[in-house]
Amino acid sequence: MSVYRGVNLGEWLTLEKWMEPSVFEGTQSRDEDNLCRVLREEDKIFRFRKHRDSFIQKKDVFYIKQLGLNAIRLPVPHFLFGDDERYCKPYVPCVDYVDKLFEWAEEAGLKIIIDLHTAPQSQNGYDNGGICAVSKWVTDKANIDRTVHVLKEIARRYGHRDAFLGIELLNEPASDVVLMRNQHTYEAHDKAFAKGSKAVDLDTLFAFSEDGYRALRPLMRKDAYIIFHDGFRLDSWKYFFNDVKGLENVIMDTHWYLDMEEWRPEHTNIHFVNRILFTWMNKIREVQEYCPLMIGEWSLPHNMEKGLNEFQVKMSYRMLASAMLFAFETAFAYFYWNYRVECRDKDGWDFRECVRKGWLPSDFS
Repeated sequence: MSVYRGVNLGEWLTLEKWMEPSVFEGTQSRDEDNLCRVLREEDKIFRFRKHRDSFIQKKDVFYIKQLGLNAIRLPVPHFLFGDDERYCKPYVPCVDYVDKLFEWAEEAGLKIIIDLHTAPQSQNGYDNGGICAVSKWVTDKANIDRTVHVLKEIARRYGHRDAFLGIELLNEPASDVVLMRNQHTYEAHDKAFAKGSKAVDLDTLFAFSEDGYRALRPLMRKDAYIIFHDGFRLDSWKYFFNDVKGLENVIMDTHWYLDMEEWRPEHTNIHFVNRILFTWMNKIREVQEYCPLMIGEWSLPHNMEKGLNEFQVKMSYRMLASAMLFAFETAFAYFYWNYRVECRDKDGWDFRECVRKGWLPSDFS
């Protein structure tokens, strides 16, 4: 089976302020939910259209193909269809852009994984969930039912398209540890609404995953994939696969970043290489004994070792990139986060810049 090598088109249809601060200019908004609430309707439509028309274009899809990559992971919001005011107001729908991407990808010969990146009332409290420090998706069954409805509509619309590779049921549903960290890291705009936020417990996550699978499987090509994010509890999923039978063409997704921890003296390049080539590579082998594994998000930023000269810094990025690419080739798929990032606070997030600087290869074929 060939490996799917690709990039994420994050920030295009789901906003994270740090990735393109200019979209939030003139406001105090920290997340997409609040931005949509404070902007006047006309300004909101203009601002979102300007961003979406320019952030990803057809030329980007063909550049991805030119580099030898073969797939795209596309984060989409739960309100992409704009079909129900109870869940879609005050947001700006974006399904027309998903349609465009499928046309471009089919012309270029690329595959697409649609990743449902947000859910009603947020599943994680991250900025990437749309509402900072809020995680109330799991507190109301109507939210979960609505999410399955949106997934079914996505499957009906794209599940038989040539470019369609699969659908990820929900991005990064929070564990208790993750939600606690997010509530300390992010400030909620509506603190009263944030009260009662809850992590997504495994019983609910497993039930949602099985229900989502059963609902979507008849609506898609048989060879298309249904993808479960691990909810930051990858090791627990072996129990799910022991208990749930009859699953076909399913993939586990995990997200591995070197940058998600504070710098410590022992965090040298040797530490990172060992982590990649031993811990991560062994975990890939372990998980794939019961389910193919996808590294749906990874990137090059890392806590840089002190005292390195300019050339060593460059080699540090290149060495870690080589180690991760070597390890991830043993998985089902891997997708860099992110194709484009306008923020320049830390090197390594913008895939295009990493290729330009020689940290990532210019030929992935």
